[in-house]
Amino acid sequence: MKARVSLPPVFQPLFRPARYKGAFGGRGSAKSHTFATMAAVKHWNGHGVRGLCIREVQKTLEQSAKFLIESKIRQYGLGGFRLMQNHIDTPGGGVINFLGMQNHTKDNVKSLEGYDWVWVEEAQTLSQSSLDVLRPTIRKEASELWFGWNPDQPTDPVDDFFRGGDAPPNSVLVKANYMDNPFFPEVLREDMEYDRARDPDKYAHVWLGGYQVHSEARVFHNWREEEFETPDDARFYFGADWGFSVDPTVLVRMWIRDNTLFIDQEAYKVRCTIEDTPALFDTIEGSRKWPLIADSARPETIDYMKRHGFPNIKPSRKGVGSVEDGIEFVKNFDIVVHPRCRHTIDELTFYRYKTDKKTGEVLPVLEDAKNHVIDSVRYGLENLRRGQAASIKVGFG
Repeated sequence: MKARVSLPPVFQPLFRPARYKGAFGGRGSAKSHTFATMAAVKHWNGHGVRGLCIREVQKTLEQSAKFLIESKIRQYGLGGFRLMQNHIDTPGGGVINFLGMQNHTKDNVKSLEGYDWVWVEEAQTLSQSSLDVLRPTIRKEASELWFGWNPDQPTDPVDDFFRGGDAPPNSVLVKANYMDNPFFPEVLREDMEYDRARDPDKYAHVWLGGYQVHSEARVFHNWREEEFETPDDARFYFGADWGFSVDPTVLVRMWIRDNTLFIDQEAYKVRCTIEDTPALFDTIEGSRKWPLIADSARPETIDYMKRHGFPNIKPSRKGVGSVEDGIEFVKNFDIVVHPRCRHTIDELTFYRYKTDKKTGEVLPVLEDAKNHVIDSVRYGLENLRRGQAASIKVGFG
């Protein structure tokens, strides 16, 4: 019996046989859900199928598509699957495995030869060397390579492979965005509308699958997204920014190890009333206990928070050059952001210097936009920055 599934019509071409299958576009388009459904159905319809899900970097299974594929198996009531700890056993002696390409060398990657299909997740991060190794390695008769990605730059290997010139032989390529997804979740629609109204560049990149523009104007290049465990003995730094009108109220929690700044939790809410702010801050553990530095522009909000259980909150100390000094101080760290901090990741990606509209030149002036989380980070580290500056003055007169 064939499995019957419901998918956005835009993805129908991916279900016909092809050596290379690609789907690119913006957030909320159901690309990952489609590939996960394809994987589950392929193993249900054909016994003994061997499949592989790949990322360029995969440190834990939580970073893989395993749970998404398992959800599709349950959603469509597909029997004969055994959901194991590190892999999925599929009908007729088949299997779905999960790995990161950077964990394999050119020698041991040859063990991948027997797979019927490979799905490369977040393919915009796939390196050229991984792509060059993968293509000839997956050589089984009628085997397929699937690639799903959100475009970043046209020079990204997967983007260049599919869209840099003539299409690869025996290939299918689909562009899909949120408007192509009849199942687009309402929880994402508010984020999409917010970006569309306030930030056309971000909207075009994140939601429409356009290339990221003005990468040379980006302020932060010293960061990465990565899962990590927060140690029990961490010394936390908290910083907060208050929302005005449609701007968000933000709280971030950070800790430092050597020269690495870890951002492990964020609270972020648009149109957050002063009465709702304590509950928002309570979503981050320790916010009532640790020192917390907040934007000094709202002293009445700081007083309110003190009266409602946040005795260690203090106003930031602004002054001439404090924004620029704070940004430069943050840029001195290697920054690691936990994947759950989505707004932090967005701002570090899109915060930039102004560009001259006539010449396109990048100017030494920070844009006052897309910086609510970043301002919170500056505030949270303010005393540390000022303490180091004082030490330098004492040491060198």
